[in-house]
Amino acid sequence: MIDVYSWPTPNGHKIHIMLEECGLAYRAIPIDISAGDQFKPEFLAISPNNKIPAIVDADGPDGQPISLFESGAILLYLAGKTGKFLGNTDREKYDTLQWLMFQMGGFGPMLGQAHHFRIYAPEKIDYAIDRYTNEARRLYGVIDKKLASSEYLAGEEYTIADIAVFAWARSFANQGIDWADFPDAKRWFDVISARPAVQRGVQVLANLRKPLETDKSKDILFGKTQYAKK
Repeated sequence: MIDVYSWPTPNGHKIHIMLEECGLAYRAIPIDISAGDQFKPEFLAISPNNKIPAIVDADGPDGQPISLFESGAILLYLAGKTGKFLGNTDREKYDTLQWLMFQMGGFGPMLGQAHHFRIYAPEKIDYAIDRYTNEARRLYGVIDKKLASSEYLAGEEYTIADIAVFAWARSFANQGIDWADFPDAKRWFDVISARPAVQRGVQVLANLRKPLETDKSKDILFGKTQYAKK
């Protein structure tokens, strides 16, 4: 049994989807990031960067428990554990890894900033909105160009790279994206959206997430109070 400490966010959905795709037994343990659960000592013992998701696999390497944080590392671990969604040859694996790194390094952090400044920022700053919306569009252009010549990001097989990028692409509207500008990416998005395991994965813990209705919740989520001097 794998314990998944998570919340229904793009990074959380990556792991929920992967576990469903792999058919692994798991238990989803909610970490409400708007209530500050990510700063509790018991969670920090597993995820010292105070970010979700994190896992504890009772049946880790050599039969010993292992805990992991960082969604990309967890995807790689689960792919290694099951032998699924990483590619079969060395060439395929490296192709998958480069697109996974693309998501971790850009198609995630930059889209998160676009989402923040367009939706959540208390002051609408045109420079920030334009900066990150334009970068989001550039990144979607990268995957659209790639997907014009292949079924999936790393070639003709569905991999953890697709899972990782898809989880962030679900928030396309909040990132200022019009699918009409990226037809090949839209085709890919629709194919993945139709997968039963993906549909199950995005529903994990979804009933617990509520709109950010208070300034306190926003301050906790966006780190305003985390480092405040006491």
